[in-house]
Amino acid sequence: MTTASDSHHLRARRGPVRRTERALAPDLTRGFMLLFIALANCAGVVFASQPGVEPHPTGVERWIQPAMFVFVNSHAYPVFAIMFGYGLVQMARRQSEAGASPAQVRSIVVRRNAWLIVFGAVHGALLYYGDFLGAYGVVGVVATIVLLQRSERVHRIVLWLWVISTVYVVVLAVPALTGRSGSAGVPAEQVNSLSAQSYRASFGDRIAEWPPHTVTVFGFVIIVWLGMWGARRRLLEDPAANKRLLAWIAAVGLGIGFAGAVPLALLSAGALHVDQSTADAMLRLHGASGMFAGPGYAALFGLITIAISRRPVGRLTRTFASLGRRSLSGYLFQSIAWLVLLAPYTLDLGNRWGSRTVNALVIGLAIWLVSVGAAAWMDRRSIRGPAESVLRRLTYGRVT
Repeated sequence: MTTASDSHHLRARRGPVRRTERALAPDLTRGFMLLFIALANCAGVVFASQPGVEPHPTGVERWIQPAMFVFVNSHAYPVFAIMFGYGLVQMARRQSEAGASPAQVRSIVVRRNAWLIVFGAVHGALLYYGDFLGAYGVVGVVATIVLLQRSERVHRIVLWLWVISTVYVVVLAVPALTGRSGSAGVPAEQVNSLSAQSYRASFGDRIAEWPPHTVTVFGFVIIVWLGMWGARRRLLEDPAANKRLLAWIAAVGLGIGFAGAVPLALLSAGALHVDQSTADAMLRLHGASGMFAGPGYAALFGLITIAISRRPVGRLTRTFASLGRRSLSGYLFQSIAWLVLLAPYTLDLGNRWGSRTVNALVIGLAIWLVSVGAAAWMDRRSIRGPAESVLRRLTYGRVT
């Protein structure tokens, strides 16, 4: 016999969002932006460096590399940081509306993020050093405990942090735009695990590389926090009601993100000739300004959703959104693909033909298209993504 207490316990631990409850904009954003993740990571794997860049571009490379720096590199992961923060609030809200107490909400959200840390550690050790799942998990635990259930006054602090970040970008722009001439190229850090000649050697390298990489990306906590602020205002659940604000966010965010990338883009094309300190300043400017592309792209997809919602949702939109609903599986699938297709001890496809830059672009696009097709196939059959299913079970147990 089920008691009132048992019934309350079940309501407090309802499962994750059902498809009928999902908003289109977040899923569309995640699905399409996985393409940018694929392009950036594929280039990094092919060149075994971060960022993945051809030091002496020729021909079409002189066009591809600048475009990558302006639109993709350091611009894609902030989108997922925004969406991650947005998802924290959505998850907590669903639990609260199902009858969960504040303590139960914290427990469930912390549990999910603790498992993300485990996912990240396994992913970073076995597949790809540049894992973000572990950092998301740590930031998610901290954000849940410190920020999730705080007042609106506390959450407004993040807006001031972004104002300070804007000033910081302006400060970084000074040395990047006024440096001395020279012969330096784009600064790139070599990644040992990507150039290792055996899986065993790469595993050992990844074990050493994953922890410091995870620590270095903790700074995106203010991006996650901004996503939480946006979710409290339901910016992407009801984009039509927030159209003007979304337009401002898109214009300012993408404007800063694109403008801050131009100096490094020109350097990568060989159009600028600067000394090493100026090149380093350009890279710092690129990274700092790139985080503004996160809210910019997310807001842009909110505006796109308004436009496409004026008519029945088309097949292409549903297809991209199906990958967004399985973004964790899509992300991990990419790492498996890099290991099979690009590692020196497997197929090494990135170095088999002509331009490595073009190879990276084509392979990254192809892998994303395969993941889109697989997600659409699963969606038609109401099959959840495998990674989402595992995380769901670990978080909620048998509750559906």
